Amino acid sequence: MEKIKDVFSKNDKFASHAGIELLEVAPGYAKIKMEIKDYHFNGVKTVHGGAIFTLADFAFAVASNSHGRIAVGINASISYVKAATAGALYAEAREAALNHKLGTYIVEIKDDEGDLIAVFQGTVYRKKDLLIPE
Repeated sequence: MEKIKDVFSKNDKFASHAGIELLEVAPGYAKIKMEIKDYHFNGVKTVHGGAIFTLADFAFAVASNSHGRIAVGINASISYVKAATAGALYAEAREAALNHKLGTYIVEIKDDEGDLIAVFQGTVYRKKDLLIPE
C-alpha cells in the first residue's frame, strides 16, 4: 500500500495544490484530509462545492486504484448536506462493489466534529494496465 500512497501523494499535483493530504490507504479504502484555508471559500464564505468535490474525488481515485490496476472514473455524483466553514474536512472512500471491469465507491465527507458534510458516489472502469508496472 505504501507504493500506492506514494504514487498519489507525489503525482496528483491538483490534490497537492488544493492542500489535500492522503492519510490512509488499504484495499478498496482511502482516508483523506483537507485543512480549510481562505482559498477554499466561495462567495458566501462557506467551503466551495468544487473543493469538497475535489476532496471526495481524490479519495475515490485512491481507493479505486488501491488494487493496483488503473481505474478511471466514468460517473460521479455528490450530495451536499451541510455547509463547512472552518477546521478540516475528511473524506473516507469505501468500496461498495467490485468486479473485473467496474468498481463502485461511496465517499463520506465529514468535518472535525464528525458531522456529515457531503456524500459522493462514483463508478470506475478498471483497465488491464497496472498502476505500478512490475
